[in-house]
Amino acid sequence: MSRLGRQPIAVPSKVEVQIEDRVVRAKGPLGELSEALPEAARVELKDGKLLVFIDNLEKNSAIYGTTRMRLANMIHGVAEGFTKSLHIVGVGYRGRLEGGKLIFQMGFSHPVEVEVPKDLKVVVGPKMITFDISGASKEQVGSFAARVRGLRPPEPYKATGLQYVGEHIFRKAGKAAAGGEGKK
Repeated sequence: MSRLGRQPIAVPSKVEVQIEDRVVRAKGPLGELSEALPEAARVELKDGKLLVFIDNLEKNSAIYGTTRMRLANMIHGVAEGFTKSLHIVGVGYRGRLEGGKLIFQMGFSHPVEVEVPKDLKVVVGPKMITFDISGASKEQVGSFAARVRGLRPPEPYKATGLQYVGEHIFRKAGKAAAGGEGKK
């Protein structure tokens, strides 16, 4: 039995939860999200807590904790939201927000443009090298941040590129430091 799945999900007073036909909807100050339940899952709302139950636990134990966490993330998202912060490292590398598009100059011969989804909010820092992506859906915030980071992932020699704030980049030694002979 999943230890995580058994735990009830506390529903804040500012969030309204509705359960109808295998779909759980949560509405809060940051928007409205819905999550379809797997066939084997049931959800009940009791005393301001959401409880997840799984039918035939031996066969469906893999979805127990996953279902509970997806619902918990949905409730947390509409109440408080999620944020991912990225940092641009490199000489001359920068980004700006213009008319719903993120525009980056990152060592390419051309600026790179990325359309920001309408459900997300992007705030660019004062030096145009840091920016925060925030929204109600953890999945959408994370996938957009990963898509942006994938435009120029940090390379292992100088760590230039886009990286998450607090991310550790495994650095490699260059040819000279590695003890290579070089040309003679």
